[in-house]
Amino acid sequence: MRGHRVAGRPRPGHTAPEGEGQKNQNYKGHGLSKGKEREQRVSIRFKTTLMNTLMDVLRHRPGWVEVKDEGEWDFYWCDVSWLRENFDHTYMDEHVRISHFRNHYEVARSQGKGIFLFRRLKDIMDWRKGTAGKKLTGLEAPPARNAVNPSGSHDSRSSDDQKDEIPVENYVAQRYIENPYLIGGRKFDLRVYVLVMSYIPLRAWLYRDGFARFSNTRFTLSSIDDQYVHLTNVAVQKTSPDYHPKKGCKWMLQRFRQYLASKHGPEAVEALFSDMDNIFVRSLQSVQKVIISDKHCFELYGYDILIDQNLKPWLLEVNASPSLTASSQEDYELKTCLLEDTLHVVDMEARLTGREKRVGGFDLMWNDGPVSREEGTPDLSGMGNFVTNTHLGCVNDRSNQLRQLFRSLQSQKKASS
Repeated sequence: MRGHRVAGRPRPGHTAPEGEGQKNQNYKGHGLSKGKEREQRVSIRFKTTLMNTLMDVLRHRPGWVEVKDEGEWDFYWCDVSWLRENFDHTYMDEHVRISHFRNHYEVARSQGKGIFLFRRLKDIMDWRKGTAGKKLTGLEAPPARNAVNPSGSHDSRSSDDQKDEIPVENYVAQRYIENPYLIGGRKFDLRVYVLVMSYIPLRAWLYRDGFARFSNTRFTLSSIDDQYVHLTNVAVQKTSPDYHPKKGCKWMLQRFRQYLASKHGPEAVEALFSDMDNIFVRSLQSVQKVIISDKHCFELYGYDILIDQNLKPWLLEVNASPSLTASSQEDYELKTCLLEDTLHVVDMEARLTGREKRVGGFDLMWNDGPVSREEGTPDLSGMGNFVTNTHLGCVNDRSNQLRQLFRSLQSQKKASS
């Protein structure tokens, strides 16, 4: 497992060798909690800079105490700027957890940044010169992992030295999906949440709830520069003149799944959601070898999926920092439950056994291999009767499941003692 812990640095409670103090003066340590082992801790010190639903969940979690400024912490839901500046210089005790992997950006970008539509090849050159294509800054299509946003300038000088000064720009060209599945004449995409606890080995959980995000304007290809037609991001749609803040522009995934089943039948819906499962796993596997896997890190990803008229899912984006700000009461309740269950899986309290296949609204989707809904070790030789342990858009009776889970864990603990 690759990480960023330097051998020879003093362990918690140990004194640095003579001469080491000056070299390590900028080396910060966290989680050094008076020598207590993880299973003995009854108080979790948390830190975050995000003032939204996340803060509400953290502050209401039993036994969790907020740490401000430079105080030591056990759990940090950090932003990416902190990660870039501090991760490589921070010592973390065994139990400490943070909310990003070091190079989380390997999977994708967000909000369709740096993407534009064009009809003719000439439009690309016009856009490159800065004379066209600036009305619409982003549309749904997967960007290159290392795509460079255009500078908007053009230099026609031809000397070798001058050519060397011009930065190389990388682009991905993709045909626009012209036949999106429409509901009420409007385009939409799906926001789905995947929690990755480890990349080596890959261990990923899929959340049962999510939502469909609708555009406010009926779909048409006659106006490709109208962002309210083509972009379903809430950040864009809420600026629409006819946006209704109380109603929002979302459907819960359970409602969406029921709608599709009523129109196309349960078998077609099962096939669609199975194809989406494949997207989630394959996208994580595609970066598994380049992500810096660290036992202190986890990642809550927001997947954006587009569905076409043939009920084929397309991956649009993977967001490593999905919005945790609620746009409606229903949205607030979903994200509150999502975050509570994320903390249950991260398990700072050390209550889980590690053998769970469901925790609240999360179902274990991949654990160094596919996870079956059936108990025991499945026979993967033919994959004939194998059914993946995913329930996206199904009933999420998380409260009952959590009560039963923790009651059972408590009984096991008492029996063993």
